[in-house]
Amino acid sequence: MPAKANGNHTRQERTETIMARLSAGLLMYRICQGAIQVLLAHPGGPYFQNKDEGAWSIPKGEPNADEDLLLTAQREFAEETGIQPSGPFTPLRPIQQKGGKIVHAWAFQGDCDPAAIRSNTFRMEWPPRSGRQQEFPEMDRAEFFDLATARKKIKAGQEALLDELAAILETP
Repeated sequence: MPAKANGNHTRQERTETIMARLSAGLLMYRICQGAIQVLLAHPGGPYFQNKDEGAWSIPKGEPNADEDLLLTAQREFAEETGIQPSGPFTPLRPIQQKGGKIVHAWAFQGDCDPAAIRSNTFRMEWPPRSGRQQEFPEMDRAEFFDLATARKKIKAGQEALLDELAAILETP
């Protein structure tokens, strides 16, 4: 955001800058044969088509102005998976991704058929400079992973969410 001549920014400009660097999401987990499994989503679109390790994420997104972050997380989870999440929701410590975005997350126990997940879509010009707009799913697939595999698949910076979940669930 460029500074104004007097160096000040409007409250709306400051809020928009902060909101753009903020995300909220949910980490769904289940216990399967005594092991923790987490649901991760793979981003859709051509840029992630051939990416796997380090590309998956918890379903998350940016809040609307003045939106409660837990409500943001619930809305984004529903939009990206087609599943309406239900609590209780356990707050996890916010993390900072490699690019600087702060992610607020909550864990909740749940189960679903990952093959049945349906994501919202976005439009973008593809191929680049072609003038053609194409529609892609925001998340093209989701899958449950054990924690060791999830650590390899998840986007850099989000591993701490997995570690905290494991610590919470393994504490008697």
